[in-house]
Amino acid sequence: MKPFKFKEFIVHQDKTAMKVGTDAVLLGAWCNLGDYPDTMLDVGSGTGVISLMLAQRSDAMTIDAVEVDGDAYEQTVENFEQSDWGDRLFCYNASFVEFAEEMAEEEEEYDIIISNPPFYTDNYETEDVARNKARFTSSLSFEELLKGVSEILSENGRFSTIIPFKEEESFIELAKKHNLYLNRVCRVKGTPTTEIKRSLLELSFVESTIQEEELIIETKRHQYTDAYINLTKDFYLKM
Repeated sequence: MKPFKFKEFIVHQDKTAMKVGTDAVLLGAWCNLGDYPDTMLDVGSGTGVISLMLAQRSDAMTIDAVEVDGDAYEQTVENFEQSDWGDRLFCYNASFVEFAEEMAEEEEEYDIIISNPPFYTDNYETEDVARNKARFTSSLSFEELLKGVSEILSENGRFSTIIPFKEEESFIELAKKHNLYLNRVCRVKGTPTTEIKRSLLELSFVESTIQEEELIIETKRHQYTDAYINLTKDFYLKM
């Protein structure tokens, strides 16, 4: 599996079931980092691509990642070490539930939490155990994700995620139970005529007027929209 080359870093992806995908890059580019956050957390790092994007986009001294899968954890660490920001990036090999509990006990908080979580909450799983772990909520349910975030997000912090559009409504309702409220949403379509596929969400402990937007990725095959190019051009080589 060839490494994925970005403008300012390279992501090796030979060890992990989950390869660099559009969802991760969209989330890493779209999330709002606010005013000079000190601490950031990437939940379920996979290859570490989102953490690396956060490092490129900010001066935050602490960018932590947590990854339960051993191979993906090793991949993340390797990608962190080979980047220009290795001194600011750190990955923990643990489940997010355990990690959040431990951090909450130590009263550690994060200004920014980002997660490209596992999904397909349907009862459909493939034979590939590692891929299942990465793709299906059996390894981290939305409930566990939101509970953990609510325990370690700072008072004025922001939590950003990307989920299937069909899960948006129930996810937002579930978040409210943990005092997390939707502030921004961007609904993503592959082309102008296809259905909405993904929802990028930003939540916080503060209720506010919801900012809504729609993003179309391409007008036809490999003809990217201006909006998509503007969002990702700092990262993709050919943008």
